[in-house]
Formats: sequence, structure tokens, C-alpha cells
Amino acid sequence: MVKPNWLKVRVEADYNKEYIFNILDRYKVNTVCNEAACPNMVKCYGRKTASFIIMGKNCTRNCSFCNVLKNEPELIDENEPVRIANAIDEMGLKHVVITSVTRDDLPDGGAKHFVKVINELKKLENKVVVEILIPDFAGNINALKEVIEAKPEILAHNIETVPSLYQKIRPNSSYTESLKILKKTKDFNYEIKTKSGLMLGLGETKKEVVKVLEDLASNNCDFVTIGQYLAPSSFHYPVKEFVHPDIFDEYKKIAYGLGFSYVISEPLARSSYLADQYYTPSSSV
Repeated sequence: MVKPNWLKVRVEADYNKEYIFNILDRYKVNTVCNEAACPNMVKCYGRKTASFIIMGKNCTRNCSFCNVLKNEPELIDENEPVRIANAIDEMGLKHVVITSVTRDDLPDGGAKHFVKVINELKKLENKVVVEILIPDFAGNINALKEVIEAKPEILAHNIETVPSLYQKIRPNSSYTESLKILKKTKDFNYEIKTKSGLMLGLGETKKEVVKVLEDLASNNCDFVTIGQYLAPSSFHYPVKEFVHPDIFDEYKKIAYGLGFSYVISEPLARSSYLADQYYTPSSSV
């Protein structure tokens, strides 16, 4: 399928690209922005936001839409939280997204490592908004509670797609469990903002998309991103449709009508796209 005009990214001047990449290399940390060659990378770096991936680059799941490596999981680097905090401090970031590969090989799914990273970020003199984008911890509610007790400002967990496509897209994940993560977060600490993301163009129907938005809203999800799925390669799940921007606008209106506090719904939207717009310490949206 040929990409339509609305998916063609306008080339922008790099925002201190060499400077930022030098910091990432020096502290040996990885951003999703760089690893995924995100089309929004320059814009996000320019807004002093970035998304870091922790616990290595190898995932224990085999989602058909994802470009993350599926090799043997790497050893947990106990010094990683300090290095990430130092890199973030030097970069002068104001809003940081911390995500990870899924680590089903660990008893807590990596929850303790998330906590260590959050704690290091909370120590920084220049305060940053901490958003964590977590896996499902294999349904371990105690692991989720441990992360919530570290008090990130935002806890995100992506629903990704509609229930009927889960076996094809996320065969080792559960739609119900993903909703439970958002609900339990609010049960444990209602002050933490919750966020989820949804991809379009996988073969879903409008009725199914609206039902997902209704399910997220009924589980007290505050923020949602809706973006176009783009297959990383010919070996990944194929794009079934390039959804027109007008349809994204329609879903945005529906989402606001359901009570979401903030919605970004556009073809190039990604989980952490314009992340700093959702939440500010003074207003808390």
C-alpha cells in the first residue's frame, strides 16, 4: 500500500541532534524515539521531552505489530536508573516517559526496576514530570501496586487494538487485563493520571474503536492517544487501511464526549507524542 500524503513527514531542522545523541551515548541509555526512528523525534526533543526504554532491548513477547527484538532477555543493569537520571538532568528535560520491553522472565516483570528509575528521577533538583509506560507485569497486581507507590505523575498502559484482533496482534496479552491495570491504578491512587494508546488501520471497525474508547473511559482512563499503525517491515502484521485524518477527528470528538481529559488523535500520534501537553504540575489537567 502506498502511503497517502497525510503520512508524509515534513523534514525539520534537527534540534541539537548531535548534542543529544552524544549524551545518550555517553550515559549508555536508549530512547524509544531514537531506536524506533520515530517521525516525531525532532519535535519532541525540541519540546524537552523524550521516551527512554529500560531493561534492555529484547522482549519476551511476540506481538506481530512491534519492532522490538525478541531475543534472549538481557541482564538487569542496576546502574541504569542513575545513568538515566543523569542523562535526563543534563538534557534539561521537563517531561520524561519511561517504558520497557516486556520481561516475563522476571518474577515481578521488572516492577522494582521501574521503581528505582522513578526514585532516581524524584531526586533531581530540576523537577521533571515522570510518565511511565508499563507492560502488564503478567497480571501481577502486587507488582503494579509497587510501581504506583513510587508515585509517577502519569501511568500509561496501551490497549493497542480492539479485542477481536488480540490473537493476531497481541497473542500473549489480554484485553481484560490491560483494562484492569488502568482501573487498579485509580483504585490504589486516584491522584495518578492514567493514559492509554490505540492503533488504527489493523482491520478494526468504527464500532469496535468506539467500544474500546468506552471501555477505557469506564475504567477511569484520563488520557488517550490514537494513531495510525505503520508496519515496521514486510514481516510484521500488514496495514489493512490508511485511516483518513477526518476519521481521527471524529474519534477525538467521541473521546472527549466520553469524558477523557486530553486526547491526541491524528495519524502520526504515538504513545508519548506531545506527552508534555497532557499534564502540567500546576494544573494537573
